[in-house]
Amino acid sequence: MKRLTLLVVTSALLSLAATARADVKLPAIFGNHMVLQRYTVVPVWGTAAPGEEVTVAIAGQTANTKAGADGKWSVKLTKLAADGPHTLTVKGKNTVTFSDVLVGEVWLGSGQSNMAMTVNRAKDYEQEQVAAKLPEVRMFIESSGAATTAQTEGKGEWVVCSPETVGRFSATAFFFGREIQRTLKVPVGLINSSVGGTPIESWIAPEAQKASPELKGFFEGQKQATKDFDPGKAKAKFEQDQAKWKEAARKAKAEGKPAPKAPRDPVALNERKGNVGGLFNGKIAPLIPYAIRGALWYQGEANSTPDKAPFYQAQLTLLVNDWRARWGYDFPFAWVQLPNFGGAGRDWPAVREAMLKTLALKGTGMAITIDIGEEKDIHPKNKQDVGRRLAAWALGTVYGQKIATSGPLPARHQVRGSEVLLSFKHTDGGLVAKGGELKGFVVAGEDKQWKSARARIEGDKVIVSSTDVKQPVAARYGWENWPTCNLYNGAGLPASPFRTDDWK
Repeated sequence: MKRLTLLVVTSALLSLAATARADVKLPAIFGNHMVLQRYTVVPVWGTAAPGEEVTVAIAGQTANTKAGADGKWSVKLTKLAADGPHTLTVKGKNTVTFSDVLVGEVWLGSGQSNMAMTVNRAKDYEQEQVAAKLPEVRMFIESSGAATTAQTEGKGEWVVCSPETVGRFSATAFFFGREIQRTLKVPVGLINSSVGGTPIESWIAPEAQKASPELKGFFEGQKQATKDFDPGKAKAKFEQDQAKWKEAARKAKAEGKPAPKAPRDPVALNERKGNVGGLFNGKIAPLIPYAIRGALWYQGEANSTPDKAPFYQAQLTLLVNDWRARWGYDFPFAWVQLPNFGGAGRDWPAVREAMLKTLALKGTGMAITIDIGEEKDIHPKNKQDVGRRLAAWALGTVYGQKIATSGPLPARHQVRGSEVLLSFKHTDGGLVAKGGELKGFVVAGEDKQWKSARARIEGDKVIVSSTDVKQPVAARYGWENWPTCNLYNGAGLPASPFRTDDWK
């Protein structure tokens, strides 16, 4: 009797499992309150029983298909207009219904902690919270972790912007999206897939990186770092440091002093970074091919060490090209150039230059933030201007608005006797020395000894010279982690740091 009961129960469980497998299912990116991209092909996909007929319907449009032998299915909706709310219905043997669906503009935001940094940590949060009654702005926060292989299913949900919810939105993505929504008067969906402290190599498909000849040197350098990292020793040292910290914190509390900063678990940090491609596998792959207008990137801090910075241009170029290839179209892509910061042991100028040079890729843009960083805080609180500058690029280049899209960028240079003539593009309204005399320029001769330079503006050019350099051959601007520089255009946007030389 017991054996018969066990067989019946087992049979029932197997039947339930088979039924569950047969149910139509969609990835987490599809949900209530989602925003679909307007005026384009919108893929909708999921799983069902092999051969099962699936119907997708929204806004009077219907698409039909059958699940393949592997249970996967997909359809393509076409050219939905910006409006809503709609109901998206997916029907097979069961029916899945998503309510309050809007159609508008969808942007993906990714990177490390400055993209992950939330609105409640940005400046003027109380005022921003009160003004956050914006039901046509929504955010999906991808909460899955790193993975060793590309995943098809992520985690997360769409959240409608309100004073109660805006605090946990990515600040950079939110302030960008708010500008887009205010200007275009259409719904805006923001996808936030970011993790603090992570390097760019975690966000690019591992097979793409390993096939890149430009990154051969990078991987050779990382072999030793991987070899040197002993999880057991790292954990033991962390436990010792933690014990010392607890005692120091207890003593500080007894003396009425602030507690010292707690040590960070190196093993947990290493796992969170996901190694090469881990975060792409776990946090980007599940989003493909959800229709997006474009992508925003705020990262680089973790790659600013002298051993990693030289590879950043190749890595950022690969990330843009590989993501575009996997989505199947060359969507607009912009990033935030690293701001001014006073941290030691970093080569921020090299990463800024890598970002500047990557603008050679078609359909890319960059928010220059050399004036809104904080000397002692790697997480500057002024994310409003970051979002506005990204939005200015998008509004001008993606949406055709007549607006300045960038601060001044170097165009060419010429040596004329004792002077170096620097020409610029994006001089909207003319070049301006903000706050008085133009600062931030240095020149050098063949001896490669940099000397402070006098600088003056003539039209779209800056003329630099130094009494200490009779025959200059190169010039630089803002070439420090924490530079003093003040070149802007008439639209109030700062110039990017740059150099005319390629000296190591």
